[in-house]
Amino acid sequence: MIDEARRQAALDSLNVLDTPSDERVDRITRLAQEIFGVPMVSVNLIDRDRQWSKSSVGLDVTNVPREEAFCSTTIYHSDSLIIEDLQQDGPFSQSQYVTGDPNLRFYAGHPLEAPGGEHVGALCLLDTKPRHLSEDDRTLFRDLARWVQTELAHKQELDHAAVVQRALSPAQLPQPAGFTVTAGSAPAGSVAGDFYDVALREDQLRVTLADVMGKGIGAGIVASAIRASMRTAPDRSLLATVSEIDELLEQDIGELNMFATLFCADIDTTTGTVSYVDGGHSLSFIRRADGSWKHLDSTGLPLAMRMGDPHHVGTVHLEPGDALMICSDGVLDLLDLDDPFGQVDAVLTEFGVDGAVEETLRLTERMKAPDDVTVAVVRRDA
Repeated sequence: MIDEARRQAALDSLNVLDTPSDERVDRITRLAQEIFGVPMVSVNLIDRDRQWSKSSVGLDVTNVPREEAFCSTTIYHSDSLIIEDLQQDGPFSQSQYVTGDPNLRFYAGHPLEAPGGEHVGALCLLDTKPRHLSEDDRTLFRDLARWVQTELAHKQELDHAAVVQRALSPAQLPQPAGFTVTAGSAPAGSVAGDFYDVALREDQLRVTLADVMGKGIGAGIVASAIRASMRTAPDRSLLATVSEIDELLEQDIGELNMFATLFCADIDTTTGTVSYVDGGHSLSFIRRADGSWKHLDSTGLPLAMRMGDPHHVGTVHLEPGDALMICSDGVLDLLDLDDPFGQVDAVLTEFGVDGAVEETLRLTERMKAPDDVTVAVVRRDA
């Protein structure tokens, strides 16, 4: 027996009902039509009182009452339901789709499972003449159905990824007196392996930008863990915080040959003194009020490199009009590497320091950057 409430909840959680066509799923229906030589193929989801087609070829109907849908029967089967001649099958022979247009004679359906195993719909083949599927055909049909399942679950993964992505960005950027803070991130995929964080504690503004090797949900989860660790026990010194995270990452992901570069700075908003740790990031700069640039050297290796070398703290000073600018390596894909500072200066001249982040994200979208792009700017107001 099927637990209908659980089945419906699983279908709803996929967030796929009444969504636009999806080329990934459409590709499978077209392929099935070509492989099996049938005029009609559809991916059907069984809702509370209807069958809704996510994808179909050879059929124009999107919604069918559930009690009239063949696939509503298929979801109660553990394997493919194949009826070689519908006119000879008692339960289906009187269906209006058999006795009338389009005069169906053949049906094959394989149940589609949600990630939890609940049967939420079926991939089906239809023909107006009787057909036979060999064992090899049936095996291939099952494989195509499992492929559809993977694509439908991908939508749910994207929704989960969006939650991870939102968790990686602070809801608001603090704006301490005498400073302007701007930051933004654009993932190359569903979720970024980059993140930025800005937190104000009394007179100390802590700015963090990290880049986990790789893209996608896995890198995003690791990035989320780093961000959470940065915010734990805020009374820890900057160096102690980075050292502890480095040790934890070595234990947790070191064997996966993953690592993360990180820049983290404490800015004294009363004096402009910047204390920072750069774990192999080396993409942080001071743009002075006079237009000159100062690169902030790395103060240690990337996190989780398992080299055992300690990080150390560097210092620099922000004068009025100076800006601390940090980016992930995805920005390099946007730059003319023959004159990167000239290109950035042109952006700053046109859009100002405050508008540079927004323009970088617009450029990321226009150029369809292949990597995650994250930028953070802290300017000491003149």
